[in-house]
Amino acid sequence: MRNPFKDTFRLLRELRTRIFAKKVYGRITIEAGVTISGYENIVFGENVTIGKHSQLYAKSGPIRLGDNVSIGRNVTLGAGAGEIVIGNNVLIAQNVVMRAGDHGFSRLDIPIREQATVGGVIHIGNDCWIGANSVITRNVAIGNHSVIGAGSVVTKDVAPYSVVAGNPAKLIRDRKHGGEKWQIILPIAI
Repeated sequence: MRNPFKDTFRLLRELRTRIFAKKVYGRITIEAGVTISGYENIVFGENVTIGKHSQLYAKSGPIRLGDNVSIGRNVTLGAGAGEIVIGNNVLIAQNVVMRAGDHGFSRLDIPIREQATVGGVIHIGNDCWIGANSVITRNVAIGNHSVIGAGSVVTKDVAPYSVVAGNPAKLIRDRKHGGEKWQIILPIAI
């Protein structure tokens, strides 16, 4: 039996988003415990789902979500002083962190926490899959049709049709030309 209170709270979350967001183009599903700040800087495409306990921070910079975007549980999208753009048909697994802004730390006479935030851009192309527990840093573009392996730390651009994994993330397969061959990126001890 469905819980009517659960449905009511879901509808209220979605209504609040439609009222305060910069633009909502279609159906949106926001699960319990989601934190959104800076509604006025967020654009939601058609058919967007945001999983439980995820956070979208857009007070200082915009976040744009394309159509058919699925954001897993406990995901953090922080535009900071930058911008996050996510294309269409993108899957983002649980516990992913995308931060388009960093703390400055160049001055030694001022504590890091008091230094200015440095902004950048994160751009995720269409038809991408971001694996669980991955981190994507500022000034990174992930090309269309790419896969980011679970637990990866992406600090550089990813070409279209790539499969990358590791810390830092490295190319392990080209989806378009690589067939089913996988490149081994770690030495195997015998």
